[in-house]
Amino acid sequence: MIQKSYINLLFLSLLITISGCSLLPSKKVEIVSKPIQIDIMQPDLPRPVQLTAPKWYVVSNAKIVNPCKKSISFDPKKYDEKGVEQLKRPKVCELSERENPDWPEGYTYFDKFIDEVKEQNNGEILFVATTIGDYKVMAEDMQELKRYLKQLGEVVIYYRNVTMPNGEPGVGVAVKKNETNTD
Repeated sequence: MIQKSYINLLFLSLLITISGCSLLPSKKVEIVSKPIQIDIMQPDLPRPVQLTAPKWYVVSNAKIVNPCKKSISFDPKKYDEKGVEQLKRPKVCELSERENPDWPEGYTYFDKFIDEVKEQNNGEILFVATTIGDYKVMAEDMQELKRYLKQLGEVVIYYRNVTMPNGEPGVGVAVKKNETNTD
């Protein structure tokens, strides 16, 4: 009798194992997909570009006009018979009576530039020169860099806008000119 109960128990457990619990009532599984908010870390924007404009000199051999010092004339204006004012010829003045008495006669912009460079560099003179064509190439390259940086900033802002929570707009980047020069 014990043997028969063991056989019944074995048969019952085999039946339950094979049937896979199909004897139990099944629950209906409902699959729902809904969006979830993902927190994406927003990196800090890069430090703004700080460019300083170089000083450019254009120098020629043209003579600098060194006019006489202005003096107030107490003589009344003279008019001809038609009522047109008669102008005086410019007066000839000595070097000491000129606005810049330390400039010699025939002083040119080139001479003035050389004097200023010597003063700035303890008497040393060094020139770095470029042709007009090379300057044009350099200016075009600078514009190309500005365009590339601007477009790169727009791409960064696009991806920031796409990944910002709650649709907040991203903050832009810009190139600003450093206005520290007083020239």
